Amino acid sequence: MYDIKALYEAENVPHAIQLLQEHPEAQIIAGGSDVLVQMREGKRAGKELVSIYMIDDLRGVSYEEDGAIRIGSLTSFSHITRDPIIQKHINVLGEAVDMVGGPQIRNIGTIGGNTCNGVTSADSASTLHAWDAIVELTGPNGIRRIPIKDFYIKAGKVDLQPAELQTAIIIPKAAYEGYQGHYIKYAMRNAMDIATTGCSVNVKLSADKKIFEDVRIAYGVAGPVPMRAPSAEAKAKGKAVSSATVKEFAQAVLDDIHPRDSWRAAKDFRQHIAVVLAERALKESIRLAGGEIDG
Repeated sequence: MYDIKALYEAENVPHAIQLLQEHPEAQIIAGGSDVLVQMREGKRAGKELVSIYMIDDLRGVSYEEDGAIRIGSLTSFSHITRDPIIQKHINVLGEAVDMVGGPQIRNIGTIGGNTCNGVTSADSASTLHAWDAIVELTGPNGIRRIPIKDFYIKAGKVDLQPAELQTAIIIPKAAYEGYQGHYIKYAMRNAMDIATTGCSVNVKLSADKKIFEDVRIAYGVAGPVPMRAPSAEAKAKGKAVSSATVKEFAQAVLDDIHPRDSWRAAKDFRQHIAVVLAERALKESIRLAGGEIDG
């Protein structure tokens, strides 16, 4: 059923790096919800695999010393959704990954696998972009941390160097403190479907809830990689929380996104949906932040 040349089981992160150095053509497997399907389809036939699934140090959600939230790359979607730190500070991420596949996939699938797969439709990807996430990578030369926007290079390709693996995703305290967010996935079916478009919005309102101190919006399937919409963000920052601002914000996403025609949806339909989702997600984020829309 699965054409595997060899499978190596890593005991810890240094061991995983050693195995990747000894077998430079080997590919990493975590939960296997993507890799095993691709092998069955013949796309990775005859490959060597390095399994990191038993490295428990890569699981769980915790605070770093500076208050940043650390999500181990082997943390399953189900655990992220139920984690009290996630629920308290970035509940929208738990809601987003709760839309991945069915319960079996969410129990085995990992946040690291979802991002390292490099696909623009990953439900976690746009939300992590909206939270200014940092990707932690560990390899022979030590640890490096890069913004998630720089981690995605092109469709299906991420910035993983030889013998390197993703060990965590970091949400800086400044990126989540005082923010509320909402994610909307548009798909042809309500369950177990790849997103036609995904939109994640975060807002930080002024103390009186009348002004947008900050707004961040990110999309999946609006281009070859997950992306922010800086033109839209600029239209809202510092502006009054009003219907006019919301409308202007939503229309401005068209200046940044680059959807394509595919069998799932036409480009112009994706553009229309992107505007609708931006408006809806922003309105819900305002509500969650305790604000009301004037005008």
